[in-house]
Amino acid sequence: MKKNYRLVGLDCANCAAKMERKINTIKGVNEAVVNFMTTKLILDIDDENSEEILENVKKAIQDVDKDVEMKRA
Repeated sequence: MKKNYRLVGLDCANCAAKMERKINTIKGVNEAVVNFMTTKLILDIDDENSEEILENVKKAIQDVDKDVEMKRA
């Protein structure tokens, strides 16, 4: 299942790259793409346990930058 999110407060290209790498290591994430210029996150995740996967994605984002918030696009 593909989902689009906006990363509110993302102001660092290096942080965006770190987030993308970290999110792609989460079990259940098939692909994650973070676009720094548009502050968008495109997620392709498994349908099973989607809520748990999304919580892990939010945690990964917060681990990289506490000021960034993931919102549904």
